[in-house]
Amino acid sequence: MIRTVATKPFSDQKPGTSGLRKKVPVFEQAHYSENFIQSIFDALDGYRGKTLVIGGDGRYYNREVIQKALRIAAANGFGKVMVGQGGILSTPAASNIIRKYKAFGGIILSASHNPGGPHEDFGIKYNAENGGPAPEKLTDAIFAKSKAIKEYRISDAGEIDIDTLGTSRIEDMTVEVIDPVKDYAELMESLFDFEALRKLFKSGFRMAFDSMHAVTGPYGKEILENRLGAPEGTCRNFKPLPDFGGHHPDPNLVHAKALYDDVMSASGPDFGAASDGDGDRNMIVGKGMFVTPSDSLALLAANAKLAPAYAKGIAGVARSMPTSAAADRVAEKIGVDCYETPTGWKFFGNLLDAGKVTLCGEESFGTGSNHVREKDGLWAVLFWLNVIAARGESVKDIVTKHWATYGRNYYSRHDYEEVESEKADALMRDLRAKLPSLPGTRVRGLTVAKADDFAYHDPVDGSVSEHQGIRVMFEGGARVVFRLSGTGTSGATLRVYMEHYEPDAAKHCIDTQEALADLIAAAEDIAGIRKHTGRDKPSVIT
Repeated sequence: MIRTVATKPFSDQKPGTSGLRKKVPVFEQAHYSENFIQSIFDALDGYRGKTLVIGGDGRYYNREVIQKALRIAAANGFGKVMVGQGGILSTPAASNIIRKYKAFGGIILSASHNPGGPHEDFGIKYNAENGGPAPEKLTDAIFAKSKAIKEYRISDAGEIDIDTLGTSRIEDMTVEVIDPVKDYAELMESLFDFEALRKLFKSGFRMAFDSMHAVTGPYGKEILENRLGAPEGTCRNFKPLPDFGGHHPDPNLVHAKALYDDVMSASGPDFGAASDGDGDRNMIVGKGMFVTPSDSLALLAANAKLAPAYAKGIAGVARSMPTSAAADRVAEKIGVDCYETPTGWKFFGNLLDAGKVTLCGEESFGTGSNHVREKDGLWAVLFWLNVIAARGESVKDIVTKHWATYGRNYYSRHDYEEVESEKADALMRDLRAKLPSLPGTRVRGLTVAKADDFAYHDPVDGSVSEHQGIRVMFEGGARVVFRLSGTGTSGATLRVYMEHYEPDAAKHCIDTQEALADLIAAAEDIAGIRKHTGRDKPSVIT
């Protein structure tokens, strides 16, 4: 039986760059999750009888919202829902399922790299038929519907078994519980030289893959250990837990420090990698070398022809504006275009769909290609393994040779997390007011050449996205970028990016923070971070 339930709007259901993210108790409010899911469907046209994909990263409240989403989908006329077994489906795997089976779209339940638990973070995101995050015009429409909603439709069906593979029904809708790993593993085998990777592991090559008790655990076990023959124990923290084992599932030098320290030790593995809560981010570490996400994108572009799927070359490269220009130098040398977009994977979707780019990446540990429409953590790890196997060199050698060829972009991101929103907004407002007067001024021995508030003009659909981050460019090519992140749920995260290009190979071994010291000081002088936030140092440095 289908019920129509009277409800009232919530004022805070505006999706960010990655859907709607709030604390679990917010989603647990009566009607809150139902309202947002119904608002998604109300903003869509032509879905009746079509297929919807549903899955999540296994965090706390994942299973409960899947049950709600299934019953609301049935009441709204979907013909079929494909749901990951146990409610598990990594974000890139969900994108692949949508594309492979030509689904109408998908609902992904995740708050990505944010903590999980009864009082931590949860999220709901809609992905369109291309497998990518909903474009801004659709998220705007969803928000508009959420502000006017008066009722939602839901089936009275009991709890659906999502742990057993197979099909069942809710009203007139088929529910198919699928293996969350199988299709993704087959996709990876079609992209990379799995036989070369098997030989790599047989040669004694050792790696560690830390899933951080998040969604990529089952994927890593199946692909790395079962299919590629990596020794048992290669995959660490591989059991997805609702609270990620009480840890922060963000693969960076702070939250994955144990992995980093192990790889850097004399007896540690040759290669280390980690992925985040929903499987779309990655960290790459080699013996004696941490690879920044910006460098990783550039290196994969430079070595793309070593992987079977990209052997004929790449169409182009795209990077988010705060990501370093390392990829630009590779694109120029190999003769392809490089596009600079706002932060948010949805901005890469048009470029990928139009065939303008093959590889894309963000400095926030996200890299991907045209195989799906999301960033993909395990894909990046397998790509790196393919490069290592083909070149027969260590990560450190590959990176240092790359710098010798293209120059090194010294680059760092300083995060000031959970800043009071009013203080963060005031900092950005004051910065914008300064922009006209900054060019020509000298700060810490550096001369400002240009300063602006980045606006993106989409070359495919002509849309314009403004206020995407404040850029201060200095003579000689150095720059500082300031932006507020849209991925948190408490306060605001101020992100400050510093970049300095060094062409001289003799100067490529300087400590990053030392090489950027003048820019770090200049960022403080220009923005007054300490004055506005009360913080004398960042929460995280990457």
